[in-house]
Amino acid sequence: MSADLIIAMAGVLASMAMTLLRATRGPTVYDRILAVNTFGTATVLFIAVLGFLGGRPDFLDLALLYAGLNFIGTIAVLRYFKHGSLAGDED
Repeated sequence: MSADLIIAMAGVLASMAMTLLRATRGPTVYDRILAVNTFGTATVLFIAVLGFLGGRPDFLDLALLYAGLNFIGTIAVLRYFKHGSLAGDED
């Protein structure tokens, strides 16, 4: 394992720690949702780099699946906070 990849993993972990801090101290709910979404994106990157380092290309499939769940979950939470439900009745 090269030093560059170890530094990259440390950078990803540091950004994940900072987004968790932002998620707990965000002034509004939307700042917190954005921080959780950013944490999910950093997790996808972490899984992909971990799979690359470990020689496990099947981790990329897991990263893509997690990215899709992260996107759908973020949209669902934002829709819930905007409309009060997930049904989408725009009356």
